[in-house]
Amino acid sequence: MRFRQLTVLEPSDNERAAMERQQAHVSVLRDEVVELLCPVAFSHQPITIVDCTLGLAGHAVAMLDALGPEAQLIGLDADESNLKRAREILDDEMPRVRLFHANFSELQTVLEEVGVPHVHAILADLGVASTQIDDPERGMSFQTDGPLDMRMDDRLNRTAADLVNFMEEKELADTIYQYGEERLSRRIARRIVARRTEQRFETTSDLADVVRGCFPPKDRRGRIHPATRTFQALRIAVNDELGVLDRLLAQLPEVLAPGGRAGIISFHSLEDRPVKQAFVNFDATGVARILTKKPIRPTDMEVRENPRSRSAKLRVIERIDATS
Repeated sequence: MRFRQLTVLEPSDNERAAMERQQAHVSVLRDEVVELLCPVAFSHQPITIVDCTLGLAGHAVAMLDALGPEAQLIGLDADESNLKRAREILDDEMPRVRLFHANFSELQTVLEEVGVPHVHAILADLGVASTQIDDPERGMSFQTDGPLDMRMDDRLNRTAADLVNFMEEKELADTIYQYGEERLSRRIARRIVARRTEQRFETTSDLADVVRGCFPPKDRRGRIHPATRTFQALRIAVNDELGVLDRLLAQLPEVLAPGGRAGIISFHSLEDRPVKQAFVNFDATGVARILTKKPIRPTDMEVRENPRSRSAKLRVIERIDATS
């Protein structure tokens, strides 16, 4: 089998400690996901759901609880460390849960290999997991110093350090502008290239300091850190986030059973635009109908309890039965 099914039974001491630090984690728009993806009546059993971005299994547990003991879950995550933590959290649900170390762009291939041609609910939460943001070793954040990595999947060959140390200046500027929507992208790329000729970038602080210096003094102490958009751009490029999203969207009509639903949670316009456009195209061609005319947003209470949820948007479609 091409994709390795996770069979780890006992996490290491470090993994268990990390899991305990995440006990208070609450998945974004959890109740809304359950309401929109789970109350679907199917003529056959068991219902199979896919969580394409399993994380710490918050959405998965809620959906399994809502659908009852006959429902089955296929969980995917590109981050193997999250899969191991999710395996422990879902231990009581075995054996109706199967977990795979795979990117969600490979969804259809995973389903073919396990002999499940169609599923009844699919969820993809495109946000970066808290376990990744808060781990300095992942290099996702400038809040703490760490290696300039940014890979969500350690099987990837290229890191953020590779991009800033070896990309041509124009390509680097275009990347920062396209994926970060950063108006100072050319200045930032020029400063990066000038710095790397003297000393290569190795840590998140190395990069954050150079980017900060590209901004006027009055803009260096604002609510949004000056390096935010550059870090976002590099993370998107390292993980090909928009490319894998396009590949997932293209597979949805093929893998959803008639009446099945798919929900995508996005966190910025670069993600939301292709999701919205794909769903509009599905609706226009009669493949699926849109269930969320406007994206579902977190309540004020959720934002207060989890500030990272404030930009989340949930869009949902339902597969149309071509024979009806």
